[in-house]
Amino acid sequence: MKKLLSIFMSLCALFLLTACAKNEESIQIETAIQETGDQTSNTILESEEISMRQISVKWNDKHVIYELNDSPISTSLMEQLPLTVEIENYSTNEKIFYPPEKLDARDSPLAKGGIGTLAYYEPWGDVVFFYGDFRENSSLFELGKVASGEEMICEMTGTMTIDFVQES
Repeated sequence: MKKLLSIFMSLCALFLLTACAKNEESIQIETAIQETGDQTSNTILESEEISMRQISVKWNDKHVIYELNDSPISTSLMEQLPLTVEIENYSTNEKIFYPPEKLDARDSPLAKGGIGTLAYYEPWGDVVFFYGDFRENSSLFELGKVASGEEMICEMTGTMTIDFVQES
């Protein structure tokens, strides 16, 4: 009887450890894939992944949404969210802030775009919101692009909150 009870308790503990290792989101995605088993489930997975890479930059009563790329540097920024930072004017085409920790730029793409580019200038350790064109630089890495609110980037001022876009 003791042996049977011991086996039963071990199985229960194993089940609980396995269940705790999965978060709710992965369980929902896994269930959708198992239930449908078709291309629709892949589309669900891709759309959830995309929305998880969107961040919102809020100040006063305004906000801008950015779509982050799939790079180590973007992941490094996302790991620090949510952030409350002071935005600074720099030059005539950008706003900047300094994240609490340096970002990991290894194997990350260089910033090539212009208006609406979100980038990281590695030598100074600042994140850059471009609202004007800029020249490429071997130390300027792209984090992503603006998804909405491009016209408001030049208005960024004061204290900002940066966090993941909340699904409605």
